[in-house]
Amino acid sequence: MIDFKVLKQSKKSRARLGILKTPHGEIETPAFVGVATQAAVKTLFAHEAEHTNTQLLICNTFHLHLKPGEKIVKAAGGLHTFMQWKRPLMTDSAGFQVFSLGFGSDHGVGKILKEKRDIVIGEGAQPKKIKITRDGVWFRSPIDGVQVFIGPKESVKIQEALGADIILAFDECTSPVAGYEYTKQSLRRTHQWAEVCLAVKKSKQALYGITQGGKFKDLRIEGAKFIGSLPFDGFAIGGEFGDNKNAMIKMIEWTIRELPKEKPRHLLGIGHPEDIVKIIKAGIDTFDCIVPTHYARHGTAFTSKGRIDFKKSALVKDRRPLDSKCDCFVCTDYTRSYIAHLFKAKEITALSLLTFHNLYFFNKLVAKIRGDIKKGKV
Repeated sequence: MIDFKVLKQSKKSRARLGILKTPHGEIETPAFVGVATQAAVKTLFAHEAEHTNTQLLICNTFHLHLKPGEKIVKAAGGLHTFMQWKRPLMTDSAGFQVFSLGFGSDHGVGKILKEKRDIVIGEGAQPKKIKITRDGVWFRSPIDGVQVFIGPKESVKIQEALGADIILAFDECTSPVAGYEYTKQSLRRTHQWAEVCLAVKKSKQALYGITQGGKFKDLRIEGAKFIGSLPFDGFAIGGEFGDNKNAMIKMIEWTIRELPKEKPRHLLGIGHPEDIVKIIKAGIDTFDCIVPTHYARHGTAFTSKGRIDFKKSALVKDRRPLDSKCDCFVCTDYTRSYIAHLFKAKEITALSLLTFHNLYFFNKLVAKIRGDIKKGKV
């Protein structure tokens, strides 16, 4: 189980400092949660990820169910032993894949709509590649095309076998082009699944409920009130977040106002550097995002002066450190010139160096915000 304590509530915003205690250590909140989809932070060893000051990782239930399978992970002693990660772990529920392999794939959209679309998903609609039922979802494995069924019972059972400290209730992450009636229908389904997850869980792992409701204020409030009334150990805010970042903050605020103040709040899948202060001010305790690792593998570094694209050939002549204000080993030991050379030469070391730096940068940014909350600046 977990224990969460709010140490300080900001007088300037909804930001707060806290301590989240888990069987594998304490987490200072607010905290960035690194993504280890397949039980690994891509390009890094577990001990290297620790040195980026990452306090908590989240693994992907759907992908680990497909390979290697939760039975193999459980036989190895659970995720912590399997991946040699000594700090706290979360697993998601496979609810995001209901979106990403469903309507997200059909329409080529993400959780935030980047441009206006003329598509509206109506009540009763079904995605092309998966089938959503009252009891759960039929997927097709992206590995071999075999049909895979995951519902609330299956999701909890898989996560119990994986053995993370914190597990999530099964839900449907809705699309940003979902209409009101579809979102309302989906919300009811997510609420039914949440109750099933609570009823079937047998382990001592902490279980978070997930609030949905899309872009619609009344549904967001309804969802938060319902999920917040259930005996979950914490809460995650999921789903789509409209068509701009200001709308996203409003949705978070609608939700948080209805959740129990004494329990932790997690934001699923959001966290560009420019978002981080805003979501923490809105009251988020933990948040996960693929941005630092995904962008690193595509040659982008985040620095105190903005982003740097290491695929630009001119950087091969730049002998400055990656970020003069960063004290990670990448910035103290290597030059921009060397890293740009590695990318140009297609050396995989480049991916590791930028991944390490980006994670370190994100964690340092959040640590600074914690300090600012403590000082009363945020």
